[in-house]
Amino acid sequence: MSMTKRNQGGEFDQNQWSFETNSNNEYDDGFHDAYGDGGDERLQGDIENTDKPWKPLSRVFPIKTSIIVPYRILIFIRLIVLGFFLHWRIVNPNNNAIWLWLMSIVCEVWFAFSWILDQIPKLCPINRSTDLEVLREKFDLPSSSNPTGRSDLPGVDFFVSTADPEKEPPLTTANTILSILAVDYPVEKVACYISDDGGALLTFEAMAEACCFADLWVPFCKKHNIEPRNPDAYFNLKGDPTKGKTRTDFVKDRRKVKREYEEFKVRINGLPDAIRRRSEAFNAREEMTLLKHLRESGADPMEHPKVQKATWMADGTHWHGTWSNAAKEHSKGDHAGVLQVMLKPPSYDPITGNSEDQLVDFTGVDIRLPMFVYVSREKRPGYDHNKKAGAMNCLVRASAILSNGPFILNLDCDHYINNCRAIREGMCFMMDQGGEDICYIQFPQRFEGIDPSDRYANHNTVFFDGNMRALDGLQGPVYVGTGCMFRRFALYAFDPPNPAKMTVAKENETQPLTTSDFDPDLDVNLLPKRFGNSTMLAESIPVAEFQGRPIADHPDIKFGRPPGALRVPRDPLDAVTVAEAVSVISCWYEDKTEWGERVGWIYGSVTEDVVTGFRMHNRGWRSVYCITKRDAFRGSAPINLTDRLHQVLRWATGSVEIFFSRNNALLASTKLKFLQRLAYLNVGIYPFTSFFLIVYCFLPAMSLISGQFIVQELNIWFLVYLMIITFCLIGLALLEVRWAGIGLEEWWRNEQFWLISGTSSHFAACIQGLLKVIAGIEISFTLTSKSAGEDEDDIYADLYLVKWTSLMIPPIVIALVNIAALVIAFSRTLFGSGKWNMFIGGAFFASWVLCHLYPFAKGLMGRRRKTPTIVFVWAGLISIIISLLWMALNPGGINALGTTDTNDE
Repeated sequence: MSMTKRNQGGEFDQNQWSFETNSNNEYDDGFHDAYGDGGDERLQGDIENTDKPWKPLSRVFPIKTSIIVPYRILIFIRLIVLGFFLHWRIVNPNNNAIWLWLMSIVCEVWFAFSWILDQIPKLCPINRSTDLEVLREKFDLPSSSNPTGRSDLPGVDFFVSTADPEKEPPLTTANTILSILAVDYPVEKVACYISDDGGALLTFEAMAEACCFADLWVPFCKKHNIEPRNPDAYFNLKGDPTKGKTRTDFVKDRRKVKREYEEFKVRINGLPDAIRRRSEAFNAREEMTLLKHLRESGADPMEHPKVQKATWMADGTHWHGTWSNAAKEHSKGDHAGVLQVMLKPPSYDPITGNSEDQLVDFTGVDIRLPMFVYVSREKRPGYDHNKKAGAMNCLVRASAILSNGPFILNLDCDHYINNCRAIREGMCFMMDQGGEDICYIQFPQRFEGIDPSDRYANHNTVFFDGNMRALDGLQGPVYVGTGCMFRRFALYAFDPPNPAKMTVAKENETQPLTTSDFDPDLDVNLLPKRFGNSTMLAESIPVAEFQGRPIADHPDIKFGRPPGALRVPRDPLDAVTVAEAVSVISCWYEDKTEWGERVGWIYGSVTEDVVTGFRMHNRGWRSVYCITKRDAFRGSAPINLTDRLHQVLRWATGSVEIFFSRNNALLASTKLKFLQRLAYLNVGIYPFTSFFLIVYCFLPAMSLISGQFIVQELNIWFLVYLMIITFCLIGLALLEVRWAGIGLEEWWRNEQFWLISGTSSHFAACIQGLLKVIAGIEISFTLTSKSAGEDEDDIYADLYLVKWTSLMIPPIVIALVNIAALVIAFSRTLFGSGKWNMFIGGAFFASWVLCHLYPFAKGLMGRRRKTPTIVFVWAGLISIIISLLWMALNPGGINALGTTDTNDE
C-alpha cells in the first residue's frame, strides 16, 4: 500500500507515509482523540440562552384533506367491492369451462392480496420542509460564545463506490468527486472516501488528476455560487450561464475554468494509453536489465524466465493493486490493500486566495479543500469479499479511524451532487428536536439522459414520489442504495436512544457515553467480537454517537450535546492512525466478527441496501424522506430495454432472497410498525406475482380460442362490480398523481412496465431464487448485442439498441398468442357463431394485455412514433364495460349484431 500526503498547494510528496499491508499486520495504539487536545475543555462550550423562542429546523405537512380523505375512502370502497366481487366469482363458477374459471379465481385472489400489500401502506403520505436559515443561525453564525463564527455542525463522511473503470468511466467518477469536494458545507467537517473495488491504477490516477483540478474548480464554485457543482453537468447546461451572476469577472473566470476542464478531460481520457505506454517502457527496461545481468553472469539468455508484465506507477514502482495483465497478488480477487490520503485534512481556519497564486483571482475566497482518501481494500483467494456491501463496510471502518464523521452519505460513482445545500437540508432533520432516533435520510433518485417519453419508466417517479412519500408517514422510507445519509451510530447495530437512559445522558452530557451505556449486553470484552480488534475503531464509536446528537438548546431536547462542542479543531493525521486504517481494510479483519451479519451493510443479498435499512427499522429506528426543491442528486440509468430488464432482475432476485431469509418481514420484531411491516413484506413478495400475472395474461387468449369466458354468462352483478372497481382504480390513480406530484403519463408508464417486468424479470428472479433455495443451483441470464443504433450522434441511440436476452421470451410469447387469439376469435365470430358478447369480453382483456406490452414491442421494432395514452385506454375500457352491461340488460338486441332468428326462416 502506498499512501501519499498532499499539501494544500496541490503538490504531491510520494516520500511520506508509506506502508504495505499483509494479512498479519496489527496496530495497537492509544485512542485517537477526535476532538483534539484540551481535555474536557473541548466539550464545555457556553450554553446558549434557552429562554429564546425555539425554532424548528423542519416541519411536517400532511396531504390536503380534500385529496387524502377521498383517497382513503376510495381505498376502503375498492377493498369492500373486491371482497364482494371475489365472493360472487367463487360462488358462481363457469361449469362449461371450470379450468378457465379456476385459474382466473386463483389469480384474482392473489392480485387482491398483492394490491392490499401495496396500497394499504399508502394511507398516510406526508410532505416535509426544512428551514436552512434557522440551521445557519443555530450552527454557523457568530455569537457571544462563538465570536469567530466557527461551525457547530457535525462532520459528514462521503462514500463513493466504483468497481470497474471500463464499465464506470473514470471521468464520470471524477466529476462526482468534484461535486462532493465543492459541497456547501463547512470544509473542515467534510471527508470524502472512494472505494475502488477493482484496485485499478486508472481509477487511482484519475482521482489524483481530480484533486489537482479541484484546486481551481472548488474555489470557482464558491466564488460564483455555481450550481450544479459537477463540471460536466454545469458546462453542458442549456441557457444563459450569466443569469443570476453579479460579479463582473464571472464570464472571464468561467472561460478560463472551462478551458482548464477541457484539458482535464483530455488528461483523464488519455490515462489508459499513458499507463499502457509507461508500463510497456518500464517492463522493457526490466527485461533489458535482466538480459544484461544474464550475459554478465554467463547464463544462456534464451532460457531466462519471462519478466512479469507489471503495471507501473508514475514514480517508477509497481502498482500494488490490479495489473492490466493479471498476475499472482495483482488480480481483481488477489491484491494488496491501498489507502492513500490524496487531500489531507484542511486547516480549521479559512485560507483565502489571492490574484497571484491561481489562474483565477480568488481574493477573499476560502481555497481549502476537504479531506479525500482513495481506498482499495485487500483481496485474497479464499475470502468472501461480499461485493459492494463488503466495500462499504471497509470504508466505515477506515473512515471511523481517519475522520469519524457522525454521519455518512453514500453515492454511486455516477450519482453526483446536484444541489450543493442538500446535506444541510438533511441535517435539518438530524439536528432537529427528536432527530436522535433517525437512522438515515433518504433522498429521491433523479436521473439524466432518459428518453423524453420515458418508455421503460426509468424515472420511477411512482415509487420515489409516491410509495416513498407514503412510507415517510409511517416508520420511514426504505434504503435504496444511493443518495442516503446515515447516522454512523445506527450502522453499528445499536438501538435508538433509550428514554430510560435520558437521565444518564443528561448528567454526563459534557462527555461521550461508553458503548455499554447503549447496549447493556455489550461488555467491553465483547467489543472485538462485534467490531474487530481495532482499539481506535472501538473508541471512536461513543465519540461518533455524541457528535451526532442535536444541540441541547431547549429543555425539550433531553438527549443532546452542549452548544459549541464541535467547534474545537481535531488532531491532524499521523502515521500510526493511517496504519490503523490500513489494518481495518485487510481481508482478514472481519473474521469472527459481526460485520455484515449485524454491523454495517448486511451481507447475503444482492439488494444489501433494502436489508440494511430493514435491520435498522427492525431495531426501532426511523428514517426520513427528504425531497428538496432542487434535485439533491442526479445520476444515470439504463434506457436500453435489455439493460433495464437486467437491472430489474437484480432487484427482484434480491427480493426473493429476502423472502427466503431471516430478513422476511414476517419474522420482524415488534419494534417494526404494522404498516411498515406490510411494506417490507411486499418487498419480498412482489416478484411472486409474476407466476399469476403470466397465467392471467394467457387467459384472454384461452378464452378467445376456446369460445369460453371466465364467467358462464355476463351477469349484471359481475359487470357492476367490475365497473366500480375500474372507477375506483381511475379515481385512486388521479388522486395519487395529485398528492405525489407526478404526471398521469408517468403513472401509465409505470403500469406498463409493471406488466413487462412482471412477465420477464420478476419471473426469472423467482426461478433463480427457488432453484437456489431448493436445489442450490445458481443460474444467470446473459445478454448479447445483436444490432446497434442507426444514429451514433443521437444521445438516445442506446434506446434503439437491440440486445437479445432470454428474459424477452415470455412477453413475446404472450403478445403473439394474444394477437393470434384475437384474429382467430374475430374470424370465427364474424363468419360463424356470432357470439359477439363473448368475443368482446375476451377481446377486452386481450387488448388490456397488449396495451401494457406496447413499449416492449416498440423496443423490439425500432423507431416508431408513440401514440397511445392512458386517457384513450380508460375511455375504451369504460366504453367496453358499458357496452357489455347494455348487452346483459338487453340480450335480445344482440341478434342484430349478426345472429339469425330461427323464427324468421
